[in-house]
Amino acid sequence: MTVLQIVFLFIAAGTLAAAALVVTVRNLFHAALWLVVTLFGVAIIFALLEANFLVAAQVALYIGAISILIIFAVMLTQGIMHTDTIQINRQAGLSAVVALGFFLGLWLILRQLPNFNQLSTVSVPADSLQQLGQAMVAPDEYALPFEVAAVLLLAAMVGSIMLARDKK
Repeated sequence: MTVLQIVFLFIAAGTLAAAALVVTVRNLFHAALWLVVTLFGVAIIFALLEANFLVAAQVALYIGAISILIIFAVMLTQGIMHTDTIQINRQAGLSAVVALGFFLGLWLILRQLPNFNQLSTVSVPADSLQQLGQAMVAPDEYALPFEVAAVLLLAAMVGSIMLARDKK
């Protein structure tokens, strides 16, 4: 086993542990902070795979923007949650069964692929970053989903401000 593989396994285990803490920790603010750690672990895995654009997008968009937006939303809506009542998810067992079912279905679908057990390398074109940039601004490719995501984030921010403002 090479040093790179050991580093990958260490980072992947840390990322999985942080992801488990996101859904198991009781404090919502701490869950948001564990989400930042999880997304940072994913960025490190992208760096190990030498996907530089994905590293930059992960750090700038997810860690830098989405996580901060979530933390602000949690901080602004903190008064809505009552700390004196116990927050219990009564559907945790059902959720675990559904998640296991989805995992099993995905695994069965992936097993049907012809080269499932074989690792393959794909050569990346030299101008792939330029092609991605052109696709992001082309009206018939990714421009519309990008704008829809921006509008949804703006609506979430306005909604959290409306929830947090004084009701006088």
